[in-house]
Amino acid sequence: MLPSMNLSGVFSDAVSEHLAIIRRLTTQQSDFERAAALLSDCLLRGGKVIWCGNGGSAADAQHLAAELVGRFRRPRSPLASLALTTDSSVLTALANDFGFDQVFERQIDALCQPRDVVVGISTSGDSANVCAALRRAHELDATTIAMTGERGGHLDLFADVCLRVPSTQSARIQEVHILLGHMLCEWIDVAMSLEHEFETAGATP
Repeated sequence: MLPSMNLSGVFSDAVSEHLAIIRRLTTQQSDFERAAALLSDCLLRGGKVIWCGNGGSAADAQHLAAELVGRFRRPRSPLASLALTTDSSVLTALANDFGFDQVFERQIDALCQPRDVVVGISTSGDSANVCAALRRAHELDATTIAMTGERGGHLDLFADVCLRVPSTQSARIQEVHILLGHMLCEWIDVAMSLEHEFETAGATP
């Protein structure tokens, strides 16, 4: 068994780094609120939220799409959302026929409408296929949101709003991306609840 004294720093260092990033996240509040409002407005207008990312960010895309189609913390109707990372036949066909850089862009062409929101997740902000997806969504007049690390990368160029986690470490960025995603889901839940209460009150004789 390895001596615990040689590994104890793994726990304490990770917690310290994580908490330091969370404290700095307050600088993103205005951008977060703008992104949350865009997502809520999209869903209230009958649009859908489309997510994409690679690796751990692909898992985040699927996770957050599931929170909207299912539920987060409040009872509500299912919301239109999908991740472009889930259909292995589509992904492998597009990668084989058009190249990996187009695996999301081609799906955006097929599925995205102007009233939709496309969310691209990339710790570096430079994932070529995610950048291509947001660029194409922008050309189609859809709203675009990026979730990146502190540098923003090329993804920032194609995003109406860019949520930058103040870190350059992929693991810490991914941890905060899922926190931001859950916060967006919470905002959407509240917005949908308020809209339902407003409609119910308006329908009362």
